[in-house]
Amino acid sequence: MAVSHRLGHVALRVQDMERAKRFYLDLGLRLTWEADDWCYVQWPTGEGIALLSPDYKAAGPHFAFHVQNRSEVDQVREQLLAKGHACGPVHDHRDGTASFYMQDPEGNWLEMLYEPAGGLPSNIGAEPIPLTYS
Repeated sequence: MAVSHRLGHVALRVQDMERAKRFYLDLGLRLTWEADDWCYVQWPTGEGIALLSPDYKAAGPHFAFHVQNRSEVDQVREQLLAKGHACGPVHDHRDGTASFYMQDPEGNWLEMLYEPAGGLPSNIGAEPIPLTYS
């Protein structure tokens, strides 16, 4: 599978959202997205951590490969399916991203995520931080 991807984020389950958010912000990450049941914090280079509350049900702990082009999400999914791997459906999200989830052969959850060239948009007014793929 010849796609341009990089490790873009890790999603962690947390019990106390405010405590976890403070911890990562104190380590120098910036809050990019905040919702009632999850938030997203990023390093200045664009990689991030999604903090998932116990109430967050859309996904569990996982790591995500970010790809440069929307078409790569479909391409990777089709290649994985052709090799016999089970993959969830591709979802186009309201923030301009698109992704699908799957499990690796060891049962670890992986998300393949397209991120817009300018970076992940913020719902709190922060400027997007683009990832570089070099």
